[in-house]
Amino acid sequence: MLIDLVPDFFAVVDNSDPVAAYQNYFNANRRVLEPYWHNYVLDPESEHFYEVVRNTVLANRHDLVGMLERTDVLSLARDTISACSKLLDLDVDIDVVLMVGVGAANAGELVTDGKGIAVICLEHFTAVASEETHGLGLDPELIRPWLAHEIAHVIRYTSPHGRSELRRLVHAAGGYYSYWDTARRASLRELLVNEGLAVEAARAVSPGHAEWEYFGYDRRRYARIRDLEHTITADIAGDLDRAALGLRLRYLADGLPVDARTMPGGYVLPERSGYYVGSRMVENAVSARGLPWCLRAEATEMLAGDETAATA
Repeated sequence: MLIDLVPDFFAVVDNSDPVAAYQNYFNANRRVLEPYWHNYVLDPESEHFYEVVRNTVLANRHDLVGMLERTDVLSLARDTISACSKLLDLDVDIDVVLMVGVGAANAGELVTDGKGIAVICLEHFTAVASEETHGLGLDPELIRPWLAHEIAHVIRYTSPHGRSELRRLVHAAGGYYSYWDTARRASLRELLVNEGLAVEAARAVSPGHAEWEYFGYDRRRYARIRDLEHTITADIAGDLDRAALGLRLRYLADGLPVDARTMPGGYVLPERSGYYVGSRMVENAVSARGLPWCLRAEATEMLAGDETAATA
């Protein structure tokens, strides 16, 4: 189901008491917004919740309004869902949510009560970077590959034919996905494969973008990671079977301090380099078996016989 929360958000902004209105909006859409906050922002029960809300509802949204006037995001989302259904063999009921976030995560995947949810936060896709909204200034055309990326994750976590480690972990957690708890339990191999497959899905569903855009990099970071590919791959190899939140943050997140990314060889690991490494790990399997099979396969099963990927 495609769910558009953007009109509801603008109703919040236009309310005479937008902070109180956001609380009502949050409560009405708790199934989506509570895990969104938990996974990508902060605990909504924390003392900082209202500070974030206040900054969000009072921010200037002229860039977003302009983008929505120029871009039919509903049609763009529907076309992307249709393409994913065909190319990824979508075999489970999911929700796709268009919303205005609070500046955290341009897109994300959730699972609640066993149902997968792909989320796109439109403030990041206005083509205008904004310090006030924390919008990244991405081109609206990138909604399509980023949405495909998140749908691929949701398939891996919830497909009834899935055999992945992440699907088992979500099931064991009662049908819930947690960015933080899952990272503590899933092997680094599974986390890298998960992101690599999502990158490949985005490329298949929305071809023609610059290569670095599929990874969420700028041109400079992309070039740096390619230069360091063999070094990074060698450093990752010893950690593939380990599970630790620190590994996910080191290889797959932004914002980690430089000292936490300084590797034994003395170089500084570029942020989110694991997206590129994961894509390289899975590319042979995707070529040989196709995305629908790979998205549902266990990582070691998928990489079996590919010595480069299995030891990557």
